[in-house]
Amino acid sequence: MDLNQAWTLINRAELLHGASEIELTLDRLASRITDALADRFPLVLCVMGGAVVFTGKLLPRLGFPLEFDYLHATRYRDGTRGGEIEWSALPRKEVAGRCVLLLDDILDEGHTLAAAKAKLLEMGASEVQIGVLAEKKLNHDKPVMADFCGLTLPNRYVFGMGMDAYGLWRNLPAIYALKED
Repeated sequence: MDLNQAWTLINRAELLHGASEIELTLDRLASRITDALADRFPLVLCVMGGAVVFTGKLLPRLGFPLEFDYLHATRYRDGTRGGEIEWSALPRKEVAGRCVLLLDDILDEGHTLAAAKAKLLEMGASEVQIGVLAEKKLNHDKPVMADFCGLTLPNRYVFGMGMDAYGLWRNLPAIYALKED
């Protein structure tokens, strides 16, 4: 995709949730997470690369002690259809015996988050709670549920706030959907 195609993509996209709505959503999520985990000294893990924007905006809102690390698992590789899970990095911090808060940008089909949760439990985490900025509404069950969820999205290909379209536009402060043909 070239520069002109990238601009065409965003210019034809539909805004689903604007930047100010996202900021209010982050405040609400942080409050719920704080109520649940402030006394747990959790290990907070960001699922790279999509959750980096969401995590970066959420962490300063969490006013309690925590440790931070990341893991990198993906199914999309700059495309729009998921494939097999690819593990690029596991957490460097000790997971065994810890309460883990796993943060991701979106709970879509749930395969990546389910695999990450299973991997962390296998590594000895005492519990894994999942926080997502958004969950896509689908007409079937998912292999995992989010403990903390900010927004519900339609079953469309979405981007912005860390989510990408063809590897682009993760940097947007709002959430958009690709134009339906």
